[in-house]
Amino acid sequence: MRTRPTLTWTSTGPPLPRTTSLDEVVAVVGRGGVVVLSGAGLSTESGIPDYRGAEGSLRKHVPMTYGEFVAGARARQRYWARSHVGWRTIARAEPNAGHRAVTELRAAGLVSGVITQNVDGLHQAAGTPDVIDLHGSLDRVICLQCRALTSRGELDERLHAANSGFDVTTDAVNPDGDVYLDEATTRGFIVVDCHGCGGVLKPDVVFFGENVPRERVELCNELVDAADALLVLGSSLTVMSGLRFVRRAAERGKPVAIITHGPTRGDVHATVRVDRPLGAALTELAGRVHKGEPW
Repeated sequence: MRTRPTLTWTSTGPPLPRTTSLDEVVAVVGRGGVVVLSGAGLSTESGIPDYRGAEGSLRKHVPMTYGEFVAGARARQRYWARSHVGWRTIARAEPNAGHRAVTELRAAGLVSGVITQNVDGLHQAAGTPDVIDLHGSLDRVICLQCRALTSRGELDERLHAANSGFDVTTDAVNPDGDVYLDEATTRGFIVVDCHGCGGVLKPDVVFFGENVPRERVELCNELVDAADALLVLGSSLTVMSGLRFVRRAAERGKPVAIITHGPTRGDVHATVRVDRPLGAALTELAGRVHKGEPW
């Protein structure tokens, strides 16, 4: 039996104080040199649920792991059937007020870079440049044999052609682009292979149980090291891929501000923890720093 990666965590100590005031965050961001680390909570207002909130998808959905995906054709058939349906929701999702506020702060020179754990491309759709997709992006597909990259749109057309009678629809998509479909629905789905070599196709995202590419991690480390502060948005920081940057910033004496719902695994490292909806909070933040509030 394969061991599943850690998808949840439980705090062992008393909850650390949280606030609804943005005063300390305004002071941190107003000085500039801020790197943003965003998670699934930033995209919930775009209709894509997070993993671990009150309505988080982990309450009813266990994400595909890398080990399961590469182990057998049946697992890949289930994944691609569900992801084929989910992609429609991801593809039509629009950036929300939170994404747009991050873009404004980047354009104002206060945010020096953005690292996102999300795979939905909404930061880029909002106009934020040079985003580091820590976990990859659902709009690309990679061949596990020849490593060729192709667009998800091209794969979507091929899957539509191969499954002309597959007309399942749902809006209940997960952050990884997956949806829930029963076994009977997925069993007849036809999976297509790489055009070039016939190899197995996989979305160009980091599955649970798969490592983030080392060069990508180093790029993020450099960004954090050059920053004056780290601003975490909508992430529970449960998995080490994001938590490591919070720890790194704190170890180097940089302020860490967290805006999200509920406690996070990185709270002990935070200078300030704000519990508010992201869209309204970031809109207020951008407005206040643009007005030049004193800090």
